[in-house]
Amino acid sequence: MRALSVALAFAMMGGLSACTFDREGAPELHYADFKGEPPRKNSVWLCHAYGCQQKTKVTFGAQQLSEIAALMAKTKKADTPHEERRAIAYATAYMYVWTGNLVGTIKDRPGMDYEASGDPTQMDCVDHSTNTTSFLLVLQNNGLLKHHTVGRPFAKGNILQGVGHWPHWTAVLTQNDTKVRWAVDSWVYAIGENPIVIEADKWYNVDLDNMPKGTT
Repeated sequence: MRALSVALAFAMMGGLSACTFDREGAPELHYADFKGEPPRKNSVWLCHAYGCQQKTKVTFGAQQLSEIAALMAKTKKADTPHEERRAIAYATAYMYVWTGNLVGTIKDRPGMDYEASGDPTQMDCVDHSTNTTSFLLVLQNNGLLKHHTVGRPFAKGNILQGVGHWPHWTAVLTQNDTKVRWAVDSWVYAIGENPIVIEADKWYNVDLDNMPKGTT
């Protein structure tokens, strides 16, 4: 499984200890690691079947982009980075539902399913971090992000502590004024639930069974 192979490679580089596997560069560089496709204009190549084994092109049309913009505007209570992150969480959930109904990933089960590799309806954390990054880039390219810039996904974990601590990938936003990084993690939640948007330093610091609730 490609996702596991790449995760193990990063773990080996980190000495098989508690590590954050940071990578510099543009978010588009992430796609090469898993043979994904970066978005082009308003089209994304949705990764699914675990480790981006399958990719399906989906294009957000004018109606979807209008609905996303309206949802974000309705959600935000003020023009602040905090409120923008709340709006991003709701927009991301919308984008997963809309693409999921087209591709079949609406049936995706939250978290790890050891029998799901190769199932086109299922997504692991590599798929989710890649897809969320694509969604965020669509928002950014349409002028819907004012206080944040999309970053390159990273992973965190301690493989020596067992499956609950394996390297786990997340999409990333960087707050423009403070340069603080925020993890945007949708993998542990059901499709339609908001992802968690949390400071990267506070994300996944215990194990997969102790992840915070989605951002509301």
